[in-house]
Amino acid sequence: MLIRIVRLTFAPEHVPAFLRIFQDSEAQIRQMPGCRHLELWQDADDPHVYCTHSHWESAEALNAYRRSALFGQVWPATKALFAAPPLAFSVRPAELPAPAGA
Repeated sequence: MLIRIVRLTFAPEHVPAFLRIFQDSEAQIRQMPGCRHLELWQDADDPHVYCTHSHWESAEALNAYRRSALFGQVWPATKALFAAPPLAFSVRPAELPAPAGA
């Protein structure tokens, strides 16, 4: 599983437009092959900063979404609203070694 976090900073006046884009596309994103989970988070201290938090079966599934027509519509429309460059990263659950003596 791959977890994708994307931090998005908007000009305050663009937040309503972004929320409409997200609401209009979230069901379609959730239906993309390999998407297991999608959430939108709002920063606790900065109300015009949001993060998307998604779980994907694999990097290939995420990349397939990123090559899709849906992403080709959603991302440019969202990107036009940014007040700062986005910060995106992917992580996996850590695999810890078994405790000594177990």
